[in-house]
Amino acid sequence: MEFFRIKKDIPFMKYALILNAISLLTFVLAVFFLLTRGLHLSVEFTGGTVMEVAYVQSADVGKIRETVSGLGYADVIVQNFGTSRDVMIRLPVQKGATSAQQSEQVLTALKAADPEVTLRRTEFVGPQVGEELVHSGLMALGMVILGIVIYLAFRFEWKFGVAAVIANLHDIVIILGFFAFFQWEFSLAVLAGVLAVLGYSVNESVVIFDRIREAFRKFRKLSTPEVIDHAITSTMSRTIITHASTEAMVLSMFFFGGPSLHYFALALTIGILFGIYSSVFVAAAIAMWLGVKREDLVKSPKKDHDANDPNAGAAV
Repeated sequence: MEFFRIKKDIPFMKYALILNAISLLTFVLAVFFLLTRGLHLSVEFTGGTVMEVAYVQSADVGKIRETVSGLGYADVIVQNFGTSRDVMIRLPVQKGATSAQQSEQVLTALKAADPEVTLRRTEFVGPQVGEELVHSGLMALGMVILGIVIYLAFRFEWKFGVAAVIANLHDIVIILGFFAFFQWEFSLAVLAGVLAVLGYSVNESVVIFDRIREAFRKFRKLSTPEVIDHAITSTMSRTIITHASTEAMVLSMFFFGGPSLHYFALALTIGILFGIYSSVFVAAAIAMWLGVKREDLVKSPKKDHDANDPNAGAAV
């Protein structure tokens, strides 16, 4: 399905050097903010108190969040779980107060707004759990990257695998750089969004790589930059349809999903936008810099030496 078809190839690779320089500058800035400002980790990573409360009727999550925030908690997480009457509250560690004191203070404030609210469970999440989550998250990230390299190396060629991994790392680091610069809360939901961006971005790269292979087979007289330009141009309509429909769904989560999905949708939005950019100007360009050529993707037909050899079939 195509909304339009561009007849003349757009010379993307003509500006690859300039655009890669911009990518490198953006990447370096993201790393700088990560090292200097760091990530604003949520309760899941830093430790804190988790409360589960139940209401007789559907709970107003927004009102509960305002009530708890009024007690001096800036990074409180309030969300429904199970049913609309059950609410989970995650409180960050507060100096000079135990987990029991925190939960009692919050429950008192909630009962002042609704006397029928009941406390079902409260527990303290220690920093050790946070360290385990960080380790598990990094392990998951490493396994995804390794899987991408192996997959692309088998399907295409190792140069494409390296290019796709660099492009994906480019997207991830930039997402983390945004969260570090603006000090947005980095939670498990955001980590899930980052991992989702990995798969989403590599899918776009695979589509372009597949078109590059097809173009090498079809246009034997074109140079490598011209082949890449044709491949990217031929996917423009598909790219617009796919990314526009995906972003429409992500924006609906961003605007109507509430605070629990806010940063998740934000991470996906940044990843989608930079994923388009990296697939074209990072992955494809790096593959070109690595020297990908027709012989890497298209096997030359074997010559029938026996047919051309006048001595073929002669008795020994």
